[in-house]
Amino acid sequence: MKIEIEKKWKKEVEDKNKEIEKMKPVFNEYEKEFELQKKLEPIKKNFPQFSETRIITEEEYVKKLQEWINDNDFFSKMKKGFSAKRDGFNSKIWHKAVDGKGKTLVIIKTKQNFIFGGFTKVGFKYSQNGENSNDSNAFIFSLRNDKGDRIPAKFTYKQNGRAIYSDLSRGPIFGGSYPDFWLVSNLQPGYSNFGYSYNPPNGITYDTNEAKSYLAGSYNKWVVDEVESYFI
Repeated sequence: MKIEIEKKWKKEVEDKNKEIEKMKPVFNEYEKEFELQKKLEPIKKNFPQFSETRIITEEEYVKKLQEWINDNDFFSKMKKGFSAKRDGFNSKIWHKAVDGKGKTLVIIKTKQNFIFGGFTKVGFKYSQNGENSNDSNAFIFSLRNDKGDRIPAKFTYKQNGRAIYSDLSRGPIFGGSYPDFWLVSNLQPGYSNFGYSYNPPNGITYDTNEAKSYLAGSYNKWVVDEVESYFI
């Protein structure tokens, strides 16, 4: 009788432990979400235009974007018109949201914890065959690398007629011919060929590993965690 009770007790303990193991990922997600929302509290309070962000967790980043865009009307009125996690990792959904909107801010966060993106005043177009757009005010930027040891930086456009590229089969593309960065149709794999249409930092030369890895850690060995696009 005692042996049977012990077996039953052990079985109950094992079952309970299995249930706990199954729930661990859920608990971890709740914990991550709690920590994220805690970090976002000052952003939501002081910068309501970023009240829905899941990427911009530092007030320094907001202030840098505000400084770089230098357009109070846009910055005060802009809204989060697209989120890959909310709306879907799909280039056609992204284009449906952003095409024809004019001034557009794109922010990308990778699973490797890089944060970068670009801004254009002319905006993206509905194009099935692909179309370059010139934009003297366009720029790309880096807010965070994987180690957090680089300060946020803005990179100006080279005026080569390829500020952005619109193509329904791909997501946001900054630069043309050999874009400085772009996302494929499901918005998750990405490529970075930094320095072709935008000026890299002093000391970094286009078509080197250092240039290709500057924005996202490598030319193509990075995966997108979230894409956010803002416009009026």
